Amino acid sequence: MALIKSLNEKTPSFGTNCYLAENCTIVGDVSMGNDCSVWFSAVIRGDVNYIKIGNKVNIQDGAVIHATYKKSPTNIGNNVSIAHNAVVHGCTIHDNVLIGMGAIVMDDAIVESNSIVAAGAVVTQGTLVESGSVYAGSPAKKIKTIDESLLKGQVERIAESYLMYSGWYKEN
Repeated sequence: MALIKSLNEKTPSFGTNCYLAENCTIVGDVSMGNDCSVWFSAVIRGDVNYIKIGNKVNIQDGAVIHATYKKSPTNIGNNVSIAHNAVVHGCTIHDNVLIGMGAIVMDDAIVESNSIVAAGAVVTQGTLVESGSVYAGSPAKKIKTIDESLLKGQVERIAESYLMYSGWYKEN
C-alpha cells in the first residue's frame, strides 16, 4: 500500500478514481484531483509548502514533486503528465502539459498550458515556458512551436494512456 503520511496537522487528500502505486510516498499538505495516478517510487512531499494537483495528472515512476519552505508552493493543473524521474519543484505547471523524462522544473518557473518540457531539460528558476511551445536543453530554451498533431499525439495521448494503465492496476 502507498505510504500516505500526515505531517504538521496536514493530511494528503485525493479525488475519486485515483491510483497510487504500492511504493509511492505522499506526505503532508498535498491535494489531488480526480483520475490521477502516482506510480512506483514517486514521491510527493508537501512537508514545507503545499502541493496542489488537478484532475487527470499522472506522476510517473521515480518522479519527485516538492516545494520550497515558506516561499514557493507547487501547483499542477489538469491533464498533466510528469514522466519518469522528473523533478518538479516549487513551480506552476498549467493545463495540458508534458514534463519529459528526467526533466527538472525549478522554483518559481511557470509552464504555461499546451506545452512540452523535453526529456532531460532543465527549466531554471523563474523561467516562463510559453504556451504552445517545446522547451529543451540545459538551461531549457524554446526549440519549436507545438502544432495540433504534437499536442494530440504526445500531451493528450500520454495523459489518456496513463488513465487506461491505472485502470489495469486497479483491476488486479
